[in-house]
Amino acid sequence: MIKILDNSFNRLLFAGMMFFAALLASCNNDEDSGSEPVITEVRNYAAAPNDTLVNKLVPGQWVVLKGSHLKDAVKIAFNGIAVDFNGGLFADNYAVVQVPAVIPFPSVAENDLNTIELVTPSGKVIFDIDIVAGPPALDRISNENALPGEEVVVYGTNLFQIRELIFAGVSVQEFTGSDDGTSVSFVMPDAASSGPLKITTASGEIATLFNVNDLSTGMICNFDTIGSMSWGTSTSDNDPDFPNSRGVYPILNPGALSAGNGSWWENGRCINIEQAQHWIQPNDLALDLSQFALKFEINVAGNWKGSSIFIVKDYNWTYLARYEPWKTTGGKGVTTEGKWTTVTIPLTEFRTKKDNKEGTGDSAASLTQLVGSSGTGGINFFIINDASTPAPGDFRAAVDNIRVVKILDKASTN
Repeated sequence: MIKILDNSFNRLLFAGMMFFAALLASCNNDEDSGSEPVITEVRNYAAAPNDTLVNKLVPGQWVVLKGSHLKDAVKIAFNGIAVDFNGGLFADNYAVVQVPAVIPFPSVAENDLNTIELVTPSGKVIFDIDIVAGPPALDRISNENALPGEEVVVYGTNLFQIRELIFAGVSVQEFTGSDDGTSVSFVMPDAASSGPLKITTASGEIATLFNVNDLSTGMICNFDTIGSMSWGTSTSDNDPDFPNSRGVYPILNPGALSAGNGSWWENGRCINIEQAQHWIQPNDLALDLSQFALKFEINVAGNWKGSSIFIVKDYNWTYLARYEPWKTTGGKGVTTEGKWTTVTIPLTEFRTKKDNKEGTGDSAASLTQLVGSSGTGGINFFIINDASTPAPGDFRAAVDNIRVVKILDKASTN
């Protein structure tokens, strides 16, 4: 009888233990499910009162994700792009993180658009929020005076989600943007007249202060109808090395140059434009020097390295601009392969001599200091080799449409 009672008691005890274990497991499961991450809002990463609630994000922005169970995050992604983060900036109820600086919007999967994903060992959360490209910015235009049918490439940043592109007064309907938003290309319209470049995106708008496809505004010399070369190198309008020209152009053809060769007056080494052309209109002379730039088109045949183009006003070497793009290629040299390319040199790059090297010192203090009280004068292009090594002789280049235009407004220089 006692043995039967013992067996019954043991069975009841075992059953009770199993019930308790099941209850404990159930509680643990409930606790685990409650530790899944939750995002309730996103705020600016800034001291109060600037830590405001945000409902739209842009690349590179620092934000605070607010919620619960966030401190053990193993992955955070914006628009499907995972980011590196510092867990030391996390607590259970917040996480400080930076939106990726570059988001390739055109290649983002549709289900990843406008999402923040945060993953922990206990689960993940998807939070919906608008993520848009930052305001567009312009770096340069491949050729501001291209012929109809030629490709034009606009370089910059945040050139995503383009809603409108106007070039030289014409709305461009077909264009191709890069995945990283650093360029957009199109074919020069047949009906182009003259006017600014204007690009409107989902995040903002950019527009040039200068006109593209313009052979007169700000022009010092276009070698056809405005200005002329008083003396210097040879000219042509049909050299096979420089197709698709806009008329007559001078050709720089210096040949090989010995080390330290500054004899710019030799054949093929200089362009000397007659005086009395306006660099700056009189009513603009009080503006800031940084608001203006020298522009011209260049077409480089062969491979250019080792020599420099020195640009001065009226043979005055006080302020001099150096143009030597091959220095950024690691010694490989530069060629445009038969294409005309627009060069932009801010007037702040006309500099004094420093440490016995021309054009490397200080900028002029004002426009009048650089171009004089009337704003008129000639311009000179010299081929110089001031290096301690010889320059190869396969450099040959055509230059056209030398002009000074406004590139910044007053607000941009403050």
